[in-house]
Amino acid sequence: MPDCNQTEFLICLASKLIEDRTTAFVGTGIPMLAAALAKRLHAPNLVSIFEFGGTGASLEKLPLGVGDSRTFHKAVAASGICDMMETAQRGFIEYGFLGGAQIDSYGNLNTTVIGQYWPPKVRLPGSGGANDVGSHCWKTIIIMRQHDTRRFVPKVDFITTPGYLTGPGAREKAGLPPNTGPYRVVTNLALMDFEPETRRMRLIATHPGVTKEQVIENTGFELPVADEVKTNPTPTDEELKILREKIDPERYYISK
Repeated sequence: MPDCNQTEFLICLASKLIEDRTTAFVGTGIPMLAAALAKRLHAPNLVSIFEFGGTGASLEKLPLGVGDSRTFHKAVAASGICDMMETAQRGFIEYGFLGGAQIDSYGNLNTTVIGQYWPPKVRLPGSGGANDVGSHCWKTIIIMRQHDTRRFVPKVDFITTPGYLTGPGAREKAGLPPNTGPYRVVTNLALMDFEPETRRMRLIATHPGVTKEQVIENTGFELPVADEVKTNPTPTDEELKILREKIDPERYYISK
């Protein structure tokens, strides 16, 4: 098995979830590297969308933020944040990457506050463009670097970004586009999807060496388990070589 760290594993796993000839709303960090890796290996026609207006950048050089000039390098368009959000609202963006401090069984995310809203126990950065991404992209891929009961909670303290809210039909009732919502959750332990009937998060694959029991034990709500739980593939030598030598040779992210 190739020797890799947790960040490299998450990047390689997330990249495999992106299909060719699609659009993806890409945020800073793991999503950028996952998109760049996907473009080099299996999704050459992926169109990356960046919050501050870059559309279809080549990703030949890794941007360090969503407003970095590299998000416009060899792009098909250079626009602005309002145009990007409108593009999502019009239904033109298939994938969106998200993260959060808390997540519940329906994929609702909290990046606003821990504890009561005022006075808060911890004040977090807030939404940024996350609410727009989670509300309007067809499929959201949620990356949680740490899988534990502090982050996977029965009920988030604040819904910054809607998942499936309270269950089937709740997104549509709230006025959000039908057939949109959380698609996959990638963590340091496992890969989850959402049951079509209940819209609850479900375990579908564990990382090598991780058991179903470990994932369930580190989840703060009842976690349904698929009939067949697979093992996520380890990064290949080719993936790691491209990631380390071509995408992030300065180790801005993959050393973390």
